[in-house]
Amino acid sequence: MASPPPPPKLPIPGRRNILITSALPYVNNVPHLGNIIGCVLSADVFARYCRLRGYNAIYICGTDEYGTATETKALEEKCSPKEICDKYHVIHDEVYKWFDIKFDKFGRTSAPEQTEVCQAIFHKLMENKWLTENTMQQLYCDTCERFLADRLVEGKCPTEGCNYEAARGDQCENCSKLLNPTELIDPKCKVCKNAPRIRDTDHLFLELPLLSDKLVNYINNTSVAGMWSQNAIQATNAWLKEGLKQRCITRDLKWGVPVPHEKYKDKVFYVWFDAPIGYISITASYTPDWEKWWKDPDNVELFQFMGKDNVPFHTVMFPSTLLGTGENWTMMKTISVTEYLNYEAGKFSKSHGIGVFGNDAKTTNIPSEVWRYYLLMNRPEVSDTLFTWADLQAKLNSELLNNLGNFINRVLSFVAKPAGGGYDSIIPDAPNAESHPLTNALAEKTNKWVEQYLEAMEKVKLKQGLKSAMAISSDGNAYLQESQFWRLYKEDPATCAIVMKTSVGVVYLLACLLEPFMPSFSREVLHQLNMSPDEDLSFCDDKGETAKAKRPWDFVSAGHKIGKPVPLFKELKDEQVEAFRIKFAGSQAERILKEQADAEAKKKFIGQFSLAFVSEGSSKKKQSGGSKSKTAEEVSVAKLDIRVGLIRKAEKHPDADSLYIEEIDVGEEAPRTVVSGLVKFIPLEEMQNRKVCVLCNLKPVAMRGIKSHAMVLAASNEDHTKVELVEPPESAAVGERVTFAGFSGEPEASLNAKSKTWEKLSADLHSNGELVACYKDVPFTTSAGVCKVKTIANGEIR
Repeated sequence: MASPPPPPKLPIPGRRNILITSALPYVNNVPHLGNIIGCVLSADVFARYCRLRGYNAIYICGTDEYGTATETKALEEKCSPKEICDKYHVIHDEVYKWFDIKFDKFGRTSAPEQTEVCQAIFHKLMENKWLTENTMQQLYCDTCERFLADRLVEGKCPTEGCNYEAARGDQCENCSKLLNPTELIDPKCKVCKNAPRIRDTDHLFLELPLLSDKLVNYINNTSVAGMWSQNAIQATNAWLKEGLKQRCITRDLKWGVPVPHEKYKDKVFYVWFDAPIGYISITASYTPDWEKWWKDPDNVELFQFMGKDNVPFHTVMFPSTLLGTGENWTMMKTISVTEYLNYEAGKFSKSHGIGVFGNDAKTTNIPSEVWRYYLLMNRPEVSDTLFTWADLQAKLNSELLNNLGNFINRVLSFVAKPAGGGYDSIIPDAPNAESHPLTNALAEKTNKWVEQYLEAMEKVKLKQGLKSAMAISSDGNAYLQESQFWRLYKEDPATCAIVMKTSVGVVYLLACLLEPFMPSFSREVLHQLNMSPDEDLSFCDDKGETAKAKRPWDFVSAGHKIGKPVPLFKELKDEQVEAFRIKFAGSQAERILKEQADAEAKKKFIGQFSLAFVSEGSSKKKQSGGSKSKTAEEVSVAKLDIRVGLIRKAEKHPDADSLYIEEIDVGEEAPRTVVSGLVKFIPLEEMQNRKVCVLCNLKPVAMRGIKSHAMVLAASNEDHTKVELVEPPESAAVGERVTFAGFSGEPEASLNAKSKTWEKLSADLHSNGELVACYKDVPFTTSAGVCKVKTIANGEIR
């Protein structure tokens, strides 16, 4: 039975109480890596750091569900806005869980609390006379018979020097200039592509010019006290320099928070009025005592994370809204802003499907901790940065595998060695460690890096914090090498004990400092240290952990028994990088078309042919229910010409990402050319010069221009996410015939019969061109003996 969730956290008097938000991601699409590093991941790192230090912190986020973007997506997918929100909220939640994002609450702006809080703030603004009515000209589409909201209009950007052809009605994606739809050159309705006309409509406006004195005073004080990032200050000053203007807070839409005003009851609030209020309403859905977080500025610090295009709405619009209510709101203290993360040769784009998206990352089988590390080390804090597959490979192989992973594995593996070669997994005692010069020098370096780490993290300089932690690992490697601990073990056991106990302490320290960045890595390190993450992972001043940085040999007690060390990272190879580069080239739409073309090519390989194993004696028997399968041709096991083959050469198909071309010796005068869809499952180097089982009597079929003259046999788990080649015994001769054999000396039986002696065997010719057999303990045999079949149950190779 699952344990109940912990009670909501509330501010604690005398403690440092930190409220953390990240920009609410639009619910109309899957987030790409640029979105993830720009808001949710960066905020997650800081939230984890705060918890690590013992601060009383909560992290609030959720999907931004109202507005034109949702209505537009609903039109595209021919469903209601609510159905779009329900669908994509789940997708966002799953993506963030895979990336190990730990929210205290991940909510939705379509929740009832949003309407309640938003309308209450509106009433306060009306009471205080900060809202005015005005008539504005808006684009109206006669074809669609509706006013066009900002995002339902596209046209040429009017900004001098930009002239972007696909600027939206609210903002140009190219130059980031905020726009009104009527400013666009040659505007078009996004739904019907016809030119709209200008028509008058009444709306409500927030009087930013009248609030400017309060706002400027807040900005001047808070930007200094909260150490706002330079890009946030620049974006805010740009708005102030242009002069604050009235901002319309209502829209002619149906999907949104209704305006509680008789004249405007058919309108909803503008998404950039109600979206920031979502931080408050999601907190209200987290705890009914939400005001203790949001109306206590003396005891709560508000940190907000976002991309640079969201800055004015958080430094001008949202503060003005809160100031206008006259209530004692917890205002933003610190804002952390990222520039753009670009992809290979261009920009990440949700609307155009360019780049690697959150659900794509999972399909690469590169662990989430590696993605987190790369994105954070490449975080665009002061200028745009570039994602490239080659750079990801370099950082994984050089920094994570060869530096961090190598240090930890060397230390723990040596400690785990049996007595006589190591310490039998027991941490040795090391009295007077500070008297050892090399160890003392390491402690001084480590302490300086920790001080730099803490300073950077307190200022939300996440990239610098990560670099400082990784520098400790580099120093640890140098310490091991210079100490020559392998010699000390025999020649100077006391000093060796100092070196190893200190090194284990540094391993623990790295697990602590890197937990905000790579939580799954830290959990695994603590597991290998035989320590509990919940009990042992901390770096608090009041518990004395920061002081121990000067004495790393004190982190782990003598006599403690560690767990089993295993490698922490796996090398990313050149051929994998090239495959990813090709796979994720172009837009998502182009990738889907390519995948469909590949699938069609694979279907040609098998046509309508399906394979069912039956015995000779049962080939005329009817299946249960009295009718034969219309899609399966019954084939006797005896008719299958399966031979032992030797792959002489394997290479990738020049015109298909998922296919290999193999030259296989099956005991004939010349090797056979075989095309197999195994690229996603088996690395190219593992396909070279190995014995396989080959089905030889299939009709040759051309796949993407290459004719295949046989089929390689493979076994998979039930959902075909893992595939292994069927391996004959080493002693089997090339060309030797493979047969099926029954248990208990029985003759060939009906392999799909429901009998006690056979597990049910299902084998079919899958669309990737391999015979994929899913069964338990059914051996292939040759005259040389039983053929080893690698079967997979519950995702584990057995």
